[in-house]
Parts: sequence; C-alpha cells; structure tokens
Amino acid sequence: MLREAIYHRPKNNWAFAYDAAHIYLRIRTKRSDVTAVTAIYGDKYAWEQTVLRSEMRVFASDELFDYWETVVKPPFRRLRYAFELTDSEGMVAYMTEQSFLAEEPKDSLSFFDYPYINPIDLFQPPAWVKDAVFYQIFPERFANGDPSLTPAKAEPWGGEPTPSNFFGGDLQGVIDHLDYLNELGINAIYFTPVFQAPSNHKYDTTDYLKVDPSFGTNETLKQLVEACHARGIRVLLDAVFNHAGGTFPPFLDLLEHGSDSQYADWFHVREWPVGVSEDGIPNYETFAFVASMPKLNTENADVKRYLLEVAKYWIDEIGIDGWRLDVANEVDHAFWREFRQTVKSVNPEAYILGEIWHDSLMWLQGDQFDAVMNYPFTNAVLDFCSYGKLDAKQFADAIGSQLAAYPLQVTETAFNLLDSHDTPRLLTICDENEQRMKLAALFQLTFPGVPCIYYGDEVGLTGGGDPGCRKCMEWDEEKQNRDLFSFYQSLITMRKEHAALRGTGFSFLSAESGSRVLAYERQEGDERFVIVLNASEDTASFALPAATAGARWADQLSEGAELKSNGTVALEAYSYAVLRELA
Repeated sequence: MLREAIYHRPKNNWAFAYDAAHIYLRIRTKRSDVTAVTAIYGDKYAWEQTVLRSEMRVFASDELFDYWETVVKPPFRRLRYAFELTDSEGMVAYMTEQSFLAEEPKDSLSFFDYPYINPIDLFQPPAWVKDAVFYQIFPERFANGDPSLTPAKAEPWGGEPTPSNFFGGDLQGVIDHLDYLNELGINAIYFTPVFQAPSNHKYDTTDYLKVDPSFGTNETLKQLVEACHARGIRVLLDAVFNHAGGTFPPFLDLLEHGSDSQYADWFHVREWPVGVSEDGIPNYETFAFVASMPKLNTENADVKRYLLEVAKYWIDEIGIDGWRLDVANEVDHAFWREFRQTVKSVNPEAYILGEIWHDSLMWLQGDQFDAVMNYPFTNAVLDFCSYGKLDAKQFADAIGSQLAAYPLQVTETAFNLLDSHDTPRLLTICDENEQRMKLAALFQLTFPGVPCIYYGDEVGLTGGGDPGCRKCMEWDEEKQNRDLFSFYQSLITMRKEHAALRGTGFSFLSAESGSRVLAYERQEGDERFVIVLNASEDTASFALPAATAGARWADQLSEGAELKSNGTVALEAYSYAVLRELA
C-alpha cells in the first residue's frame, strides 16, 4: 500500500454536504493499489452509540490515482470519520487525520471532523440548470429582425467576418427565431454582451445600463426575455465587470482630467499621465494589453456600488435568469462574494457562471459562482473525438480527474461547451468531418452537466478562431445541413426524455490503452443506457458486459453501428451506438 499516494482532507471536494442531511466522503489512493475502502463514521458526542461503517466505491480514476466515494447521513449533522484501507496483499491500514494506524482506534479523537452541516453554507446551484440545454448567441451575427437599426456601415448578411465589421444582427432577430430554437429543443440562451459599446462583440462597454442601439432598446430586451419565458427558455447575459471600454464615461473623464479626475481610483493607474508606451504596453491595467479595455478597480466602493446596481437592474427590471461573468478569474474574490449576495437576493434561482479556463475550485465553494465554463472538459473531448490526440484510456483518465476535482453539485451544473465565440468552430476543429463532430456532440449531450451549443453548429457553420468563428447565421434551409440539425434535435430530445442522460450516474465500461473505442454507462434509478463511440478510422466491435447479458436493449440513436444477437456492437469508422435497456 503506497501511503504517500493516499490523500484526504475535510471540505472542498473531499468531504462536502450535498444537502442538509447527507455528506459525501472521498479519498484518493494509488491506481489499482487498494482493493477496498470503508468509511468509519459517527457523531463525536455519542460515538459508541452512533458509529457505523460504509463501503466506498471507485467513482473515478485517472492515470495515477483511484478516487473512492460514499455518501453518509450523520445522525445529528455532525460527523467524525476515518478510513479503513485494504490493499491487494491483504494489508489493512486505518487513516485518521493524524496518522496511519495498524489497528482501528477505540475512540474518534484522532479522526477527521466535519463539524456541522449549516444549511446556509450549502452549495445549491439553481435546480433548473440541471435540465438546461444552452444555446450561445453572438447577437450581431444571429439574425437581422429590424433593418432600421442596422448600422450605416454594415455589410450584406453572410459576408466574411473581420474583427471590426458589422452585419446588423439584433434582438428582434432573436425574437423572430425563437420558434426555431424551440424546434431544436433549446431551453436556455447565453448571449454575449448586449450593452452599448463601439465594437461588434460589445466586450468594451460604454454604458452598462443601456442596450446597444444597434440591437434595440431595454424594452426590446424585456420583450425578448418575456417571449423566451413564455416558451420555457431561460436567458443569461454577459457581464463584463473585469474591464470597461475606452468610451466608458468615467474612463473618458480620467483621460481628460488625469489624476484630478473623480474617477481616478476607478481604474488601476501605474503612473500619470495615462498613456501607451512604444512597445504597446499601457501604463494602466487593462484586459490583456488592450488600451481600449481599462481594468476596473472592483475594490473601490463606488465601482462596486455601480456594478452591483447593474447586476441587480437587469434581473429585477428586465427579468433575466443569470449572468455569465467575463474574465472572472481576474476579479477579486471579495467582489464576487458581494455580487453573489446581491444577485441571489433579487432572484435566488439566478445562475452565476464564471469564465475560467483552468481549475476553478476556489470560485466554486458556494459563496461565488454556481458554475464555470468547463474548458478542461472541452479540451479532453476535442483531443479524443476531434484531434485524435488521446486514446480511450487517456480520455477516460482526463474525465476521471475532472469528476474527482469538484463536489457533485459542481458536476451537475458545469457548463460543458465544445466551442464558442473565443474558439474555432466545432466542425472546423473536426476538419469538417461530420462523423467526428457527431461523436463530440454525442458525448457532450450524454455527459453530466449542462451542454451548450454555439449558434449555427447544428446546421454546419464553419469558421476558424476569432473572427472566423463569428459568422452570420445561415437561415436559408437549402444551405443548412439539415441532417446535422436532426441529429442535434434527436440528441436533445433524448436527453430531455431520459433522466439517466441528465443525472450524475456515469461510469466507463471500456477505455483501453491504445484503443479509440470508448463505452460508458449512464444510469439513474431504473433507467440505464450504454453508449459506444468508435473514434478511429477502422471498424471495431464492443461486447456488452457479461452482467448485462440477460438485458434487452433498444437501439435509441445509432449511426454506422449494429447490435448483434450475441451482445456485440459492431461499429464502422467514426460511428456510435446509444443503447437503452428495456424493462
């Protein structure tokens, strides 16, 4: 037993309360080293009367470690606990907070301690998010519904996007196509910024309390939100609170009055007067080194007051259902804690989503965000399905590591995307191979968490990185890939109809080193699915586990795959099978 590999500590992702009655316990061991783990637990004030044991299971693995888990119910919301570990040679060790022991302690004084489940500390993301299928819209490129708003310099719809050109997309255009989104199965929209700004992307805000005139008015947005809600669609707006734009009135005042400006402390100025050096580095803090995106000082009381009023206004007055937070990792944690309190005081069910591209546990403790944009998931799926960089085992290891990194509540509402306005489009990433694209989308829409589809992916839009990924939506059905649309539509419908595809019951059935055939199981209650992907150029087969030999299976959604009578799934190159167990 390699003790150096064994790890646990209370709270965070290792011991967390899921609700007011249950605590999840997790422990890490070297992969394939430990054969059994049992949690020994009870109440510290009545140990002998309450002590119980719970066998743990391996719920995830990666290249180096196995991650074990069990859920327990403390009799009085307090928990003392330790772990009994058995290795492949029969050696037994007891892990307490203080040491490893050869014999089980007679009392709990040295055990780990989860002092008390305080309901106010529970991390409880909005329940509706668990059933959401998001659709990301870049408003300037989705649809032109009101030509009177189109900028004079706009180019004809469908032209080549550049960093600075316009095509006239607006909010009325979204309203006009809500039936299309309903047909696809979408029940939540994430909009990139809609507030007044000079650029086509609007991440350089001029006025945080006004919809950009080329998109419509605040009233238009309210009508859009109400129309969405009437169709069962939630609305998420983009909040750019890390930085403002170069035309933001407080920044213009700063440029005019320098250190005498009443807004001097709204920004991070390193030296006066403000300017940009010959090497292009501003002498004030910005997003990256973009001079027209000055970084806001969110520790300043006036800045906080202003931004929190913005956060409140759009929920209270317009009725949006939450915020996506741009460059969220560069804003101080204290501000986000106040932000959460402000937003949740207006709408406890609002969804708070942070843009973070790396490990995000510090923001996911229940006091800041409900979720983050899950780019580690994105990278793993693309590396397996699209780029071919990972074999099945490497992919399963990457996913296992992610599942172990966060509490269950985070997994349930993680924002799982495959592309966005910041990345090349999915079909382009797949070298325009639709089969590879379908494999990636299939995993996305049958994995725990919240899937998000980037507008136009479902009809075959292509495009490289910014600005290529920001093409105009194609509304001519003859130019749309309707087969791809039907595929997405069927997947979304299947996800909605079956709780097993939305829940967290997930396990890999086959993920072998050197193979590009992947099989996994999704289970919730009496529902069970087996999904098989062949991400290789060769034909392949997968034998259903012996434990399922007596089960009857329905071919729920397959392409290039056949379930044979002997329980084997035969797969063509880049094909898939979704099998549902029949009662």
